[in-house]
Amino acid sequence: MTLHDANRTIDAIWRIESPKLIAGLTRMVGDIGVAEELAQDAVVAALVQWPESGIPGNPGAWLMTIAKRRAIDRFRRDDAFARKNELLIRDLELRDGGEHEADKLDDEFEDDLLRLIFIACHPVLSVKARVALTLRLLGGLTTAEIARAFLVEEPTIAQRIVRAKRTLSEAHVPFEVPGASERAARLSSVLEVIYLVFNEGYSATAGDDLIRPELCVDALRLGRVLAELAPGEAEVHGLVALMEIQASRSKARVGPSGEPILLLEQDRGKWDHLLIRRGLAALERAERLGGALGPYALQAAIAANHARSRTADETDWTRIAALYDALAEVIPSPVVHLNRAVAIGMAYGPQAGLEIVDALTTEPALRTYHLLPSVRGDLLEKLGRFSEARGEFERAASLAQNARDRAFLLERAAKCAMS
Repeated sequence: MTLHDANRTIDAIWRIESPKLIAGLTRMVGDIGVAEELAQDAVVAALVQWPESGIPGNPGAWLMTIAKRRAIDRFRRDDAFARKNELLIRDLELRDGGEHEADKLDDEFEDDLLRLIFIACHPVLSVKARVALTLRLLGGLTTAEIARAFLVEEPTIAQRIVRAKRTLSEAHVPFEVPGASERAARLSSVLEVIYLVFNEGYSATAGDDLIRPELCVDALRLGRVLAELAPGEAEVHGLVALMEIQASRSKARVGPSGEPILLLEQDRGKWDHLLIRRGLAALERAERLGGALGPYALQAAIAANHARSRTADETDWTRIAALYDALAEVIPSPVVHLNRAVAIGMAYGPQAGLEIVDALTTEPALRTYHLLPSVRGDLLEKLGRFSEARGEFERAASLAQNARDRAFLLERAAKCAMS
């Protein structure tokens, strides 16, 4: 095996094994920052040894064994730590039975990973810090990759991650799945982070590309893992369903020059029907668990309505409008009401939708949101009020941070000028 091939293989193994490795080490040493350092030490050892010795049969077990030995050496060198933590060092030594003993860690993997997810998305951290830490610890991404994905300077992401780990340590956040009374709030934070990652991949807020598929893939992987770890949580399945169905449209959303293609104009033959089937199955699991559908499951139900329609004309907009009514009851945010206006406009005519949008024009949260004038321009265009529509599309373009969105909106404004 060449050095290049070995490094590529190690990188792939790291992305797969690092969450399990860091989760197990965090349980053992009680500090997420130390656990990550030990895991990285093990990867450095792999980079040195594997090109010569070859990839071991169980690379994850090999990495865990090396990481535990590094932990023992590290703690023994720290006299103060050693005196306070003799039991921890003894436990690490007892666990250090080589690769075969490390295989037993698989039995504890699910609990450890669930704990790690709840720590990385802990509300004591800012949302941006949760996103960065989740991608680092659970997505296996490097600091540079996270920075590149969100178009942020690498030192900024590095500082967020360092501060996040320090905050968790100083707050003495326990390595545990929260109790029932706290779990709902903590789970909503986890779901929010995963969906933020997906949304940034699905509709990039800035830059030259409309979508960033790698972020969608990372979010989907995290969502699927969480669904396996928390099978009784309807909203987890709802989020997975929503992401699967939305991701199914990726190839149809972008034209040959990178321009966006609106949902009703997409070639549905390009939709990924395997992802659609997976999404519909996840939605069915959420519905089978009973109770009122939460915000992610309701959004998934809306997406499912589109997915089941063979053509745009078959879309049941009355049903979609009703689902948005229900969603607005659960999360009455301005963005939800804006999306509801689109559905109302499709179901009951553009004037009905425009009345809702006009009521949102004074909403502070939408002041710089480019989709507000974009939706208003679309409704005005359908009503034949082309001059007003042109002004709205131009305003939307001035607010859009994504280059593809901006060009698309200016093109729509130009078409209105010729009408």
